[in-house]
Parts: sequence; C-alpha cells; structure tokens
Amino acid sequence: MSYSEEVGNKLNNLLTKSYDAEAGYKKASENVKNSGLKNFFNSRAQDRYNFGHELKEEIRSFGQEVDKGTSFQADMHRAWMDVKTAFSTDDDESTLEEAIRGEKASVEEYNEVLTETTLPSSTRAILEKQRNSIQSALNEVKSLEEWA
Repeated sequence: MSYSEEVGNKLNNLLTKSYDAEAGYKKASENVKNSGLKNFFNSRAQDRYNFGHELKEEIRSFGQEVDKGTSFQADMHRAWMDVKTAFSTDDDESTLEEAIRGEKASVEEYNEVLTETTLPSSTRAILEKQRNSIQSALNEVKSLEEWA
C-alpha cells in the first residue's frame, strides 16, 4: 500500500466517523426537549457536515476515492438510542451522556491519526483544527449537563 493510500484510508475512516457523528447529532436533536441542547446538537451536526467536506477535499488531493455513508455500527447505535430514549425517564440526560462519550472517542481517534509523524502539513492542519473543535465541544457539552 502506498503512502497516499495509507493516508487516504485513515482520512476515509475519519470521514465515516464524521458522517456517523453528524447523523448522531441530528438524531440527538430530535430526541431532546431542551431548546439549548437542541441548538447545541444541531450546531454540532453542522460542524461535522463541514468536517466531512474538508476531509473529502483532502482525500481527493491524495488521488484517493472518497467513502460514502455512515457505518453499520453507528446505524445500529442510533437505533439503540431510539429504544433507550423511548424507555428512559430522563431523555435529555442520557442523550447528553452519549454525546460526551462520542466526543471523547472522536478526540482519541483524531489524536491517533495525528501521531503519524509524516502527515502532510495540510492534512495535519485540518485534523488539528477539527480535533480542537471537537475538544471545545466536549468542554461545552460538559457544561451543558446542568440543562439535562
């Protein structure tokens, strides 16, 4: 596998996770009652949509094919969240807990790719900006727990 393919595969993995997060945030927005949380989740969905476009451009710059769609695992998780929400006594709190868990996992995934010492500077800049945005959202979502 060439270096371009290797980087393309890592970026495609992050792209799929961005699709997953976007869909998850849209679902979270539908599940919560609190308007502040609803706005937060809609904003995060838009951010992940934007991340996807940035990643697609970077993948194409390596001459690689862009993956399309969410992962099966994330689709199943959203279905589970629907069931969990239907039976939960505190929908907003459980949805917010899932958002925190997901954001922590995202930061770890970005950090893992960023350990690659030979990433092109354009790729590194995009990934650092996106990871920092996710970390900022994680800090914000923790402060939103009082709303849930």
